Order: sequence, then C-alpha cells, then structure tokens
Amino acid sequence: MRRTRKQIFFFLLPAFSLVAVFVIYPIAYSVLLSFLDRSTGTLTLDNYIRILTDINPLKALVARNWGPMPPWGALVHNVVWVAIHVPVTVLGSLLIAYLLKYHVKGGTLIKTIMYVGMVIPPAVGGLIAMFMFYERIGVFPIIFGWLGVEPLSKTWVLYRETALWALILGSIWVWMGFGIVVVSAGLEAIPRSHIEAAKVFGASSWKIFWKVVVPQLKPVITVVIVMTALWDMKIFDFVWASSKGGPLGASNVMAIIMYDYFIRDLNYNAASAVAVLLTLFISPIIYVAIKRMRE
Repeated sequence: MRRTRKQIFFFLLPAFSLVAVFVIYPIAYSVLLSFLDRSTGTLTLDNYIRILTDINPLKALVARNWGPMPPWGALVHNVVWVAIHVPVTVLGSLLIAYLLKYHVKGGTLIKTIMYVGMVIPPAVGGLIAMFMFYERIGVFPIIFGWLGVEPLSKTWVLYRETALWALILGSIWVWMGFGIVVVSAGLEAIPRSHIEAAKVFGASSWKIFWKVVVPQLKPVITVVIVMTALWDMKIFDFVWASSKGGPLGASNVMAIIMYDYFIRDLNYNAASAVAVLLTLFISPIIYVAIKRMRE
C-alpha cells in the first residue's frame, strides 16, 4: 500500500507542480497585491476603497447617480447581463433544441449553423455583433428603419441608451449555440418511449415539453446556467472588440476595468483588487456547479 501511494504521488507530482506554479501562486500573489499600497508596499485597504468609491463612469463599479439609461457601473452591467442573458439562453436553447429534434427536418444542419457563434473567437463575435447593430448595414437598424422606429435605426454601440443592450443581444447569438448543443446532447439521453407514452395518453407537444422533457433535463439546464453566468461575469474580449466599454462607460464590465487599471494605469494593486472582487462574485456560481457535479 505504501509503495502504491508513493507511485501515485510520483505520477501526480508534475501536474501538482504545474498547478502550483501557474494557478495557485498567481492567485495568492494577486490577493497579496490587492492589499498592498502601490507606493509604500504596506498592507492597506485603500485599493478596495478606491475601486468601490470611484465615481469616474469609465471605472465605477457602481454608479453614484442612477438614471434611466447606462452607465450604471461595471458591476451592475455584469449583473444585468446575467439577468437577461441566462434566462433567454436557457429558454431559447430548450425550445430550439426540442423543436429541431422532434419537429423540424434537417435539425442537425441547423444546429451546426447555429453553433458557428461558438466556434469563432469572442473578439470576432464582438465585431460581428457590433455590425449587426450598425446603421444602414446592420440587420436590426434596418428592420427598425422599415418599421419607422427612428430612435433604433442608428448605430446602437455609439449611444449610451442602446450600447449595453446591443452587446447583450449580440452575446445571445454568440452563446446560444453552446446551449443548443448541450441541450441536444441531453435530449439524446431521454428514452423515446417516454415521449411516445405521453402521446398515447393524449398529451400535447407543449405538455410533453414541460412535463416530460424539461424535468429530465435539469442537470443539463444547470450546466447551461452555470457556464453562461460564468461567461457573462468574466466577459472581456467580446466587449472590448465591439465598444471598449463605451460610450462613456455605458457598456463597461468588470474585466474592462481590471484591464484599464493593469494596462493603462499600470496600477497592478488596484487591478488585483478588481480581480479578487470578480472572483468573489463568481465563487457562488462555481460552488453551485461543483455541488451539482457531485450530485
């Protein structure tokens, strides 16, 4: 038994070493930096106080002066993103995957086309989303122009009142393919006999969907919810490529603020503080994911 344990430890040592060097050490050092003064190197909470009280709309986590339109602060924007993106992605993935499997011919080809948004890099997806809402060439401004809704027939990412909503809607297109593929895999595990039995008892397609299919897809739905929420909270390249957090911070997110502190200000301590806060906000989502996986 001792020999076996030594052999296991010997084979796991390279992996543990890599994790310690490239994961544990950077995390620990980032936490330490977040509590160090930039000038003196002494322990302090000034970095957290600064990022939490900054009233600059380009760096504010929570805006002081709330209004009917953004900017509301990067943290609030992330929360709004999750609140809209997650339900739409989950419900859309469930409905589309169900219809493609049981009611639409050529569903595999359609799923492949819809998965394109996940295959392309997020930065490219951000650019595509930007052009989707671009005046005279974007599909949404053109449609609203035909409908006579002039306030929405402009370039959305250039205006405070529409920039955040344009990116959220664009991200739904980019991420929906992931949800559809995962839900489709879950549908394959549902025995066909369950669907047939429900039809024999006279259940409509809608009742079969809600009473038979959805309850058996709860583990899959959890995966989609957790992965979508994680993507929304740490989103960076999609936003940076499309709007860089503008205009005037109206589409800013926490990862953009961390980047600004780190690259533009060279303030590694404040950037680390933002990273620590972002990790704390993501931790409950990770906890739910691990708990579900164990179950």
